[in-house]
Amino acid sequence: MAELLVDFITSLDGYGAAEGWPGLWGLGGPEYLGWLEDQPEAGYTLLMGANTYRAMSGLAAEGEPGTESLAELPKIVCSSSLTEPLVWPNTRLISGDAVEAVRNLKDGEGVSLRTLGSLALCRSLLNAGLVDRFRVVVFPVVNGRTGYDRIYDGYPEVRLDLLRTRTFDGRLQLLEYAPTVLDGPPGA
Repeated sequence: MAELLVDFITSLDGYGAAEGWPGLWGLGGPEYLGWLEDQPEAGYTLLMGANTYRAMSGLAAEGEPGTESLAELPKIVCSSSLTEPLVWPNTRLISGDAVEAVRNLKDGEGVSLRTLGSLALCRSLLNAGLVDRFRVVVFPVVNGRTGYDRIYDGYPEVRLDLLRTRTFDGRLQLLEYAPTVLDGPPGA
């Protein structure tokens, strides 16, 4: 059955990145990087919005380590601001309603998807009840002053049922959940 996996990396305080910090907060150890290279959802299509596409395709064009394998993967970009042709190989553009398009991809075409960044897109898909799994790798840093891209701001109330955990390199925590969007806090 096709599914949608929202996949984030985050600091302990919920930031997706921080000014002055290196990629992966400088903590991407061999066990975690090996797991990424193994591509745990290799058969999934990457799903992203325009901002993530611009950033990641730019890094790939500059030869950023770790982006070479992304070029080979099938990718879908949901955007009303980008136009064809897209320069990153194996990328398809969807310019219509992203929620409807993802629903169609999952239910109609049977395509399993996993996100890459794209905070607003992920929030819309979660609100629409389309997210089947929610995976977060937590990096043991706090970015109170330098953090940006707060991941969960504007998200609905969500109950997360733990599916699995894993520790990488003795410090990174993978947490995988099944999400249930709530109308509000329980008992409210």
